[in-house]
Amino acid sequence: MSVLRVKLVRDLLRLWPQVLAIVAVMAAGSATLILGVGAYATLAETRAAYYERNRFADVFAEVTRAPKALGEEIARIPGVAAVEMRIAKLAVLDLPDLPEPASAMLVSLPDRREATVDRLHMIRGRSPMAEDEREVVVSQPFADANRFDVGSRFAALIDGRRRELTIVGVALSPEFVYAIGPGDIMPDDRRFGVVWMSEHALAGAYDLVGAFSSVHLRLMRGASEAEAIARLDDLLARWGGRGAYGRRDQTSHAFLDAELKQLEAMSRILPPIFLAVAAFLVNMTLARTIALEREQIGLMKALGRGDLEIGRHYLEFVAVVAIGGAGLGIAVGTWLGDGMARLYGDFFHFPFLVFRRSPETWAIAAGVTLLSAFAGAAQTVARVARLPPAEAMRPPAPTRYRHGLVDRLARRLGLRQTLVMVIRHVAHAPLRSLGSILGIALSVAVLVGSLWVYGSMDLMLDVTFQRADRQDATLGFVRERPLAALGEVGALPGVTVVEPFRSIPAKIRNGRTERRIAISARAAGADLSRVLDRDFRPVELPKEGIALSDALARILGVGVGDTVEIELSERNRRVAKATVTAIITTYLGLGAYMDLDAAGRLLREGTALDGVTIAYDPVREADLFAVLKTTPVAAFVALQKRAMRIYRDTLEQNLLVMITVYVTLGMIVAFGVVYNFARISLSEQGRELASLRVLGLTRGEVSGILFAELAILTLAAQPIGWLLGAGLAHGMAAGLENELYRVPVVILADVPATASGVTILAALISALVVRRRIDHLDLVEVLKTRE
Repeated sequence: MSVLRVKLVRDLLRLWPQVLAIVAVMAAGSATLILGVGAYATLAETRAAYYERNRFADVFAEVTRAPKALGEEIARIPGVAAVEMRIAKLAVLDLPDLPEPASAMLVSLPDRREATVDRLHMIRGRSPMAEDEREVVVSQPFADANRFDVGSRFAALIDGRRRELTIVGVALSPEFVYAIGPGDIMPDDRRFGVVWMSEHALAGAYDLVGAFSSVHLRLMRGASEAEAIARLDDLLARWGGRGAYGRRDQTSHAFLDAELKQLEAMSRILPPIFLAVAAFLVNMTLARTIALEREQIGLMKALGRGDLEIGRHYLEFVAVVAIGGAGLGIAVGTWLGDGMARLYGDFFHFPFLVFRRSPETWAIAAGVTLLSAFAGAAQTVARVARLPPAEAMRPPAPTRYRHGLVDRLARRLGLRQTLVMVIRHVAHAPLRSLGSILGIALSVAVLVGSLWVYGSMDLMLDVTFQRADRQDATLGFVRERPLAALGEVGALPGVTVVEPFRSIPAKIRNGRTERRIAISARAAGADLSRVLDRDFRPVELPKEGIALSDALARILGVGVGDTVEIELSERNRRVAKATVTAIITTYLGLGAYMDLDAAGRLLREGTALDGVTIAYDPVREADLFAVLKTTPVAAFVALQKRAMRIYRDTLEQNLLVMITVYVTLGMIVAFGVVYNFARISLSEQGRELASLRVLGLTRGEVSGILFAELAILTLAAQPIGWLLGAGLAHGMAAGLENELYRVPVVILADVPATASGVTILAALISALVVRRRIDHLDLVEVLKTRE
């Protein structure tokens, strides 16, 4: 090796603790990039492969009853590659060992042929026989949650008649990657599942022989989805069509797409923070290394080494560190990305995972890491190149201190002289001190920017389950019912309060912007299921007009007093206009709300009900559940307390993983910054500290001087970190926001306290590591005067 390469190796070995700290911070930056991008790529590739292999539909539509002969006309719509007509109905289930009533989506399978769209991925067992009305295939999450297997049995209330069913197969479907039951906000695999039956069995049960209630289309590549939807709506209008829609509005795909977009957004937020800290650490370490090697630099130049050669030597030092950080980050990020992809795969129930190893992403991570390191080193290396040999070989001028504001304040406050020394040293290099403060503040910000989520989730739970939807249960009817059904429900065991609701599928638009939603119509004075304003106060729905959720109003660009168009998905898709009367606060989905009587006038018919919300006496819960399992008019039963528990448990499990990763990364940043600063400060003040030891100060007193300096910087960084963390929290909330849910930013007092505690702990650990070097100072060696 050349002389400079030998020196490079020696420098790396001599500075290995500082190099390792910088490598760890750089690895954190590249790992977060690889983690987010890698998990996103794996899930996106898996979704694409699953959709393609199992022929996931592009357009979906429900209808009251349409003849199967209509399929030929549907197939002639331009761009349609495949048509699958089927029957899909909700049903109440009576499961063994489950006291509560469960629900299922019953879906027909073609008799004696394979489905052309939305094919099942059979896990075990077989498809049901067309001749046997009791055989079913169930979704794997539902089977696993209830410990069902081939041969297990349960009962279902199919169109008001109880039927015993036998499981002959367990499967997955691309249509139900995220299987969420009606009235729920999170999957409840114990109480909701998908049940596939033969077309013959379902058609006979629902009087749909020779007819269908649901149709799915698969389009050719390049076909117009909008045109296909419009033509399909025209064909289904006379048969009770409820409005066709594309993948964007399909529940399972929409939730999965939202999660993928969040992963993509998070991969852009955190990596710049870690790489900025790494650039600062490179600058700080390299500047101190060059300051200690001024004479060597001058000697090399005097012996004929060129400026570019010496500058390249120090850039090689930086490159080795950056490559080490990038390599470690790529390895750790790939491992974490695979683990996260597996978690998402289990949560979304993919039958397989397509792990993607992307050399392009690795190259980007390595390139960004190298770029940040070179950016941190550029100024220092340029200064080396410009340094004349004679000036480099001259010892640096002694540091000049003078009496100033610090001394005057110290005398007034009666500070000890050692503390004055510490303050002088901090103030003497303001840029380096501010850089260290900013580095520590960024570690605090990373922690605040992750821990705030707990308070936000508590607020979402409180608003959703305690203030807005306060019912004990929601009961959906098989068909629309008259207002008299309130009395029938009120007579059920233990029911104390009954409130009606109606759900009206429609498109709501302002100009060219429109969204497909379900307008929720509620009775005047409803107290169980309420709508809230921006101050979380209940809003009385007016007799005319429509109230919009804040997210929907923002998308449409409307406010109170503006007019929107409502295109009904039923009733021949009639278009009406309504005035926006209120803006409602919701965190889940896009909502629109009307008075129940106003909804009847909109539909030009009397008041009818799609279901009711109820409150009941917990003492009689078992009696109520037993009756609901046999109630012919019930299509589904949603339980609010169970939904809240599942929501909280799911969030806590997911947050625990995320918080653990972020706290670890925050501690790495804090340790790296404080340790590097302490090592550089020790090298700069080695002679002074050794002199104090010779003058009689103990090891503890000498260490206290250095610790006091670290304490000042760490404490000064806390409020800055809190502010940066609040900004990071708002950025993360913006990245998490989508049309399915929004996360409010709530930073409770314990969040900055916890973040500061973790950072101070990391700083204390790094200080104790440096303390060992202070205790082993060679006083004679340190006090030698350089020739």
